[in-house]
Amino acid sequence: MIPHVVIAGRPNVGKSTLFNRLVGSRLALVADTPGVTRDRKEAEAVLAGTKVLLVDTAGLEEAAPDTLPGRMRASTGAAVEQADLVLFVFDARSGLLPEDRHFATWLRRTGKPVLVIANKAEGRGGAAAAMEAYELGLGEPLAISAEHNEGVYGLMQEIAERLPAPPAADDAAGQNLPLHFVIVGRPNAGKSTLMNYLLGEQRMITGPEPGLTRDAVSVDLTGPDGQLYRLVDTAGLRKRAKVDEGLERMSTSSSIEALKRAEMVVLAIDAAIGVQEQDLHIARLVEREGRACVIALTKWDAVDDRGGARQAALDRISISLSQMKGITVVPLSGETGEGINKLFPAIRATYEKWNLRIPTSALNRWFEAALERFPPPLVEGRRLKLRYITQVKARPPTFALFGTRAEQVPETYQRYLVNSLREAFEMPGVPIRIMLRGTDNPYVDKN
Repeated sequence: MIPHVVIAGRPNVGKSTLFNRLVGSRLALVADTPGVTRDRKEAEAVLAGTKVLLVDTAGLEEAAPDTLPGRMRASTGAAVEQADLVLFVFDARSGLLPEDRHFATWLRRTGKPVLVIANKAEGRGGAAAAMEAYELGLGEPLAISAEHNEGVYGLMQEIAERLPAPPAADDAAGQNLPLHFVIVGRPNAGKSTLMNYLLGEQRMITGPEPGLTRDAVSVDLTGPDGQLYRLVDTAGLRKRAKVDEGLERMSTSSSIEALKRAEMVVLAIDAAIGVQEQDLHIARLVEREGRACVIALTKWDAVDDRGGARQAALDRISISLSQMKGITVVPLSGETGEGINKLFPAIRATYEKWNLRIPTSALNRWFEAALERFPPPLVEGRRLKLRYITQVKARPPTFALFGTRAEQVPETYQRYLVNSLREAFEMPGVPIRIMLRGTDNPYVDKN
């Protein structure tokens, strides 16, 4: 296990900016609005030669446990319990506030090693402002400016010195790479509840309020099949016309970027509401990005007419998602765990089809039979001579079709070939690409 370094502090002191600076990438959403970060966000980083797991947390606030700030506070507390080192951040420009002192006392009681960070301490007066933090009784404060990259290198060295020595390297490490899958869907479709059940802990903040998740949050876990998975929960995707400027637009962009980086996608659809147009729009986005997909019908415990709900979803999907024909649908409940035992086998089976490579000989036997069953149509009164097909890559399965004027093959005939391919080689729910490669006829215009 690599050491956990948790960044904590009250809202809007620059925790996410520091997280991004230490990771070396803009992974966490950053805005001037307090309370942007709600869920813990994790990323591996190498600080002064030491590999660590950095954890960005929500701002610490005192609130009732059943409120949103209270649930955020509980999430931060869970992160601190697992920490090897806590970076307690305060705003040097504002100075120490009563809230800073209150949470510093709480951190002392946890017994965790704490490094006090005076952030926003750029300029000459920054170091002097940081000295105020001596009264917290947590050791010497370190003055930095995460936004302007001042003092960050010294912070990296300090973190490395305070952590235990890393364990000896395992030669087998890195060979079992995790399967990277992302959960997407409309707001309040049960994505975070599903993720919490899979992890066996309240990792994501959940509640009746739509739009709770803002960042794309990734966590590694070992599935029931013993395989490693990297699971990413995302913010809900709404119709573009309903996305407000600013923070929600950043959340949407973060979700789409997470989708592009993933290998597999679990599309969460609220079974109690049924398949909506926005669900289909998200599914088409997944297909355009070439990602394999499994549909999770969530909140299954709240459905009374299960047979009718399942059939209605299957009918809508088969009619509106012909390009993902045969996609696997798993009814489940993140609240009760019902049906979740079927999710990982569906993900693994679809992933294997997404990685499928078909031998050229088998592919061309299918191709000859497909051409014989339905010959290519005439285009501008001329016959298309399709000669052979070969697979050029997997992830998703992509094929090159060669022939005279192959580039003129109509879309309807391309769909026929894709559907026939999917059926012949059992690739349900997997995007299939066909590239058309025309060849010149040497006898054209020759006597």
